[in-house]
Amino acid sequence: MPSSIKDDFYDAVNGEWLATAEIPSDHSSTGGFMDLVDGVDENLMKDFAEMRSGAKEPNTPELKEFIKFYEIAADFKKRDEDGVKPLLPYLKQIEDLKSWDDVNANLKELFFNGVELPVDLGIEPDLKGNGADKRNVLWAGGVSLILPDKTYYDQDNPSGPQLMQVFTQMMMQLLTKLGKSEDEAQAIIDGAKRFDASIAPFRKNSEELSDVAKLYNPWELDHFADMVQEIDVKKLVQALIGTVPEKLIITEPKFYENLHQIVNADTFEDYKKWAYVNMVRSLSGYLSEEFRQIGGTFGRALSGQQESMPQEKSAFYLARRTFSQVVGEYYGHKYFGETAKKDVHDMVVSMIDVYEKRLAENTWLGDATRSKAITKLRSLKILVGYPDELKAVYKKLKTKTAAEGGSLVENVQEFSRIFLEDQLAKYGKEVDRSEWHMSADTVNAYYSPEGNLICFPAAILQAPFYSLEQTASQNYGGIGAVMAHEISHAFDPNGALFDEFGNMDNWWTEDDLKHFHQLSEAMVKEFDGIPFAGGKVNGKLVVTENVADDGGLKAALEAAKATKDANLEEFFTNWATIWRTKATKQREELLLAIDVHAPAKLRANVQVKNFEEFYETFDVKEGDGMYLAPEKRVQIW
Repeated sequence: MPSSIKDDFYDAVNGEWLATAEIPSDHSSTGGFMDLVDGVDENLMKDFAEMRSGAKEPNTPELKEFIKFYEIAADFKKRDEDGVKPLLPYLKQIEDLKSWDDVNANLKELFFNGVELPVDLGIEPDLKGNGADKRNVLWAGGVSLILPDKTYYDQDNPSGPQLMQVFTQMMMQLLTKLGKSEDEAQAIIDGAKRFDASIAPFRKNSEELSDVAKLYNPWELDHFADMVQEIDVKKLVQALIGTVPEKLIITEPKFYENLHQIVNADTFEDYKKWAYVNMVRSLSGYLSEEFRQIGGTFGRALSGQQESMPQEKSAFYLARRTFSQVVGEYYGHKYFGETAKKDVHDMVVSMIDVYEKRLAENTWLGDATRSKAITKLRSLKILVGYPDELKAVYKKLKTKTAAEGGSLVENVQEFSRIFLEDQLAKYGKEVDRSEWHMSADTVNAYYSPEGNLICFPAAILQAPFYSLEQTASQNYGGIGAVMAHEISHAFDPNGALFDEFGNMDNWWTEDDLKHFHQLSEAMVKEFDGIPFAGGKVNGKLVVTENVADDGGLKAALEAAKATKDANLEEFFTNWATIWRTKATKQREELLLAIDVHAPAKLRANVQVKNFEEFYETFDVKEGDGMYLAPEKRVQIW
């Protein structure tokens, strides 16, 4: 029996659906977002099946290459025949390493072949540019762990040992299938786990990684080289970008300050085993069906997914990952189009206008800060639907077919190299604010603080988020709130650090910033400690998304109220509808630990308690489950 609106709004709106919804065996969740994902997948797989059969011709050279690659991914007969052979050259490269000197002698090749090194280098925008002149610079982050977050290594976290046991069993199966004896396999796994355990104490956890300001730590490259010691990082940097800059940005200083404890002559053999295990793990999904099934065991345990994807769908996902923007371009043009692109762009502009009005009327900002906030808002770059042009790197992807002797692994590795070279080539160049970081067929949206831009891919612009068949109030409770949510990220605790050019530059007065932090802390407290999925919400981890939800809901509410036939019951009901989700217990536990978003039910339920209009619309009073005392309600934007 669904709850009453006054006691549990989310359950009252979604209760009937929750009672009957079933999570597909190859999913870890179902619901609003996932239903749209499934619909997009179904349409694209149908279209591409026609292209693969020859019934329809791919309409661009890049799409033609995608179809060829999809064919190789879907040819499980050939993948089974090839067995482990495509993987062996990459494993031999690791097996042949005898010392750190050997690693240094082969740094570039190891890097481009995807061999995990104990340093993680990449090219990203400088967060402290000079006005509109933003350049791409060298960054170094912490290397990956076996378990999904540092907190899983805590002694009081029972999930850590359970998951590590699943990982151990999976790797034992994979290594013995590669021809290792059980003793050899166990020795490799033990060494990899020892190296992994030595990394964990010095990595940041998800909450720490969510604090952007603390990720920006400029270091002299000489100092970085001194910290790394065993790896010739100057040689590696020179090989990757053709120069050795004086400085780079470090996201996790503690990791590199202690790297000599992890990486030294005594730990070389464990490092080698760790790199070997990571290579097997990363490429197992591109091998035979047997390897695909075994290699997915850990991921399924982590998410609670009962079965792996069917072969055909897994091949589609694999090919789409590589050709993401190519697939997105096709989807955007066929299922969205220029007319819808313009309509939605206009809707985003109207939401920005609403937001500007709210900033102008804000009662706690001083004049100087308010003026700067409006300047930043007016400078927002808007990306809607799909890119105007396909990124040039996709024109370089040429599939080597089976008839030409190509294997799936060989193509994947070659394409990875091309993408890496493209990213590295951005060093020192101006940041391209028009670049998309999601494909058009993605059911999501984002705000980029370093670009000061918002992006709404075509795939999210469907019911229940947006539809011409829905009322304006429903659309504002759906896509309107999502649009304003992304706009609000420009003024969340991380986004607020960046100016209109996307530079980390304080534009706040001291008093206004202090007051903003107090309001943000109130949002932390509103969510912190709420029981969910056998654990409790970490208010600090989810604060930025909650500030964005709060601001987004308020702005969308203002827009809905200004329409001719405003219906706030429809507005709030669609807000709860878009968050309906049914997920496995494992997925809920994982997201609670690592996701910067609050659980979907709490996004629906807790946020509406902050708005007087909600109480008026549904006659919620003190004593009702949905009631929150006025002094505890949080509104920032």
